[in-house]
Amino acid sequence: MAISAKLVKELRDKTGAGLMDCKKALVQNDGDLDKAVDWLREKGISKAEKKASRIAAEGIAEVKTLDNKAIIFELNCETDFVAKNDNFKALVKKISDALIASDKADTESALEIEVDGKPLKDLLLEQTATIGEKITFRRYDLIKKTTDQVFGSYIHMGGSIASLVVLNNGDEEMARNIAMHIAASSPKYISRDDIADDFIEHEKEVLTKQALNENAESDKPKPENIIAKMVIGRLNKYFKEICLLSQPYVKNPDETVKNYLKSQGASIALFKRLAVGEGIEKKEENFAEEVRKQSS
Repeated sequence: MAISAKLVKELRDKTGAGLMDCKKALVQNDGDLDKAVDWLREKGISKAEKKASRIAAEGIAEVKTLDNKAIIFELNCETDFVAKNDNFKALVKKISDALIASDKADTESALEIEVDGKPLKDLLLEQTATIGEKITFRRYDLIKKTTDQVFGSYIHMGGSIASLVVLNNGDEEMARNIAMHIAASSPKYISRDDIADDFIEHEKEVLTKQALNENAESDKPKPENIIAKMVIGRLNKYFKEICLLSQPYVKNPDETVKNYLKSQGASIALFKRLAVGEGIEKKEENFAEEVRKQSS
């Protein structure tokens, strides 16, 4: 089947793999993007872990707490110049104040809140016309806690990352420390118990195929039982990296976050983390240049 340049680019953005490898992966999997991602991972070609360093989207991630309520959101623009502008920062503050005063629980309904006498969605259109860059209210969450729980929030480098945590039986200092850890270590789950079984099985299948491919190319192939142990080891290592409680605590890497919390008699109810530009594609100029180089 014919594979479009757009689909090749989408796979490349997801994996960081080379242009021709992406095209081959799509051909091998009849244009199925998800299967092509797995195929690249199984072949050891995918560089998805490097994706974040290539993201070019700009903006500010913001978090704000008030009594038993907190909001966290991301406002995007096109350039770093605008993101650092005082007018854009003032816009973020206006939106933050309006959101924390409301009870809107999702992005769609939040766009209807009144900011500066008009719905937020209209204000963003107005700001887009004034600034000359598209302004997007992208991700938003409203979090509520009980009176005996504690919020911890942290904003890194003026809004490149915002994090929020709700602690049981903790204090404000501890909660802020954990929020800082979350910003630094980018966990995906609280613990392995929160990971869906189908996701675990999927990762196990991908890692197994990856290990078998490596083994087939090795000068000294390993027996199947050793391969199985390797896969389990890699799987456990991966889950330790993405689960908050099993991560080394940033302020004392000799203990895990779980042990730090346990020593203080606290536990985590939930957490949120936003990094500006996650999942937004980079501008396409470099991709077009690469296509020309590959064709020459």
